[in-house]
Amino acid sequence: MKAVNHKCPNCNASLKYNPKSKNWICEYCGGIFSLKDLEKNENKFKNVTEKVKDNSADMDEYYCEDCGAKILADKNTSATFCVYCKNTVLLKNRLTDKFAPVKIIPFTKTKEEAIEGFKKVCKGKLLMPKEFDDPKNIKEITGVYIPFWLYSCDMDYKITGKGNRVSTWSTSDYIYTKTDTYQVERDGQFSFSNIPVDGSTRFNDAIMNSIEPFDYSELVDFNPSYLAGFLSEKYDVEANDAKKICIDRAKESCCDELSGDIGYAPFILENKNGEIKDEKTDYVLLPVWMLNVKYKDKLYTFAMNGETGKMIGDIPYSLKKAVFTWIIIFTISFLIMLFITYVI
Repeated sequence: MKAVNHKCPNCNASLKYNPKSKNWICEYCGGIFSLKDLEKNENKFKNVTEKVKDNSADMDEYYCEDCGAKILADKNTSATFCVYCKNTVLLKNRLTDKFAPVKIIPFTKTKEEAIEGFKKVCKGKLLMPKEFDDPKNIKEITGVYIPFWLYSCDMDYKITGKGNRVSTWSTSDYIYTKTDTYQVERDGQFSFSNIPVDGSTRFNDAIMNSIEPFDYSELVDFNPSYLAGFLSEKYDVEANDAKKICIDRAKESCCDELSGDIGYAPFILENKNGEIKDEKTDYVLLPVWMLNVKYKDKLYTFAMNGETGKMIGDIPYSLKKAVFTWIIIFTISFLIMLFITYVI
């Protein structure tokens, strides 16, 4: 099947979304276009041919509309690049019907800012393997729209249990201790908005959780034009599965809030339950800059929140560098001691 891309209204070259100007830029003629400009021009997204051929059980075959090259994409990719002409291509069947996102937070951080963020993480780490400082690797940092489920609800929650209150007093002869035990009931009404759950099993949940939070007030209506210049994934975690995770998080928060300042020590929780109202689940795409660096057959992943710039990642140390550094330190120390001994 054909793949969809975005064309410059002036010269027909491919456009890319610019996070700084929040416009679409043509790198060939210098044209700058707003979302309204693109909507007026009406790109070919709605008219592209549906999927007609599977290349294998896990890969689908597409054709670049610009150069005709074959593009292979796995079952969860919804936007990718043509390796020959570098055009962004959107895979329509991965972005329509149930896979159509409701909202999106566009990138606000550029690739240059992501690279600088990665360099700051690496700065000062003398034992870092050379692979992490290789410009070829650093340039591979890629902007990816990650699928997320956002769950909102109201909840009436109640907890019951036993609480102890201990008091002491003394006389000239004795010290008295009194323990009063109370049956405790507490309830409250809570409102939760946009509890996020990573909708893709491809990405490490711990990493996705670590780069939160996103500013959900910046969510805008989804338009495929925002994907121009970036990769994108579709969800493979179903809404009901994500909903269960969100409800557990919400209930845990309610329980912690009700029992947190209860005033009894200890408080023994016996029962808890909640009633959920006004549920809502939205499928959205959130921006993340990602870089994978391979070292000793292991991939180390770095991720930057494409909206806030928060970056996380883990850097190993090089045994060779560690040994070399130890030898240098030992040699210098030995020479200093030898010099001091000779002078004295």
